[in-house]
Amino acid sequence: MNIIDIISKKRDKKELSKEEIDYFIKAYTNGEVQDYQASSLLMAIYLNGMTKEETKNLSLAMANSGEILDLSDVSKIIVDKHSSGGVGDKITLIVMPIIASLGVKVAKMSGRGLGITGGTIDKLESIPGYRTDLSLKEFKNNINEIGISLIRTNRKFSASR
Repeated sequence: MNIIDIISKKRDKKELSKEEIDYFIKAYTNGEVQDYQASSLLMAIYLNGMTKEETKNLSLAMANSGEILDLSDVSKIIVDKHSSGGVGDKITLIVMPIIASLGVKVAKMSGRGLGITGGTIDKLESIPGYRTDLSLKEFKNNINEIGISLIRTNRKFSASR
C-alpha cells in the first residue's frame, strides 16, 4: 500500500477502504507521508467527497492516532465538543454548558495559542481565577460533580483504549 495509489483512487472518485485510511493516518503521523501528499489527498476528498463509511473510518483513525484518556470510571457516556479551529471561539463556550444543563456529561481538552486569536484556553485563562491546569483527578471530579470540565492539553495522560 502506498500514498500515491490512495490519492489516485480518491482522485478517481473511488471509495477508500478502512485499511487505506488507517495507512494514511499512521503514515502521515509518522512522517512517512509528506505534507504535499496529504494536501493532494485532502484536495481529492474535497472535490469528490467521502461516503459515510469513509468519514467514520477517517474520524476513528484520527481519534486513535494519539493518546486516549480513559474516562470510563467517570461515566458510560461523555460528549466531547471538538473543532477544527476558527476565529472567535463562539461554540465551545456556549454549547458545552447547554449540553451539561441537559444532564449530558461534557469533557473537553483544548490547546493554547491556536491561530491568530489564540485558543479557547487563552480566552478562559484571561478570566481572573479560572483554571485550566487541572489535575486529572480535578478534571474527572468536575465531570462527575457538575457535568462539565475543560482542561489544557499540554500534559501527558496514560493511553487507555
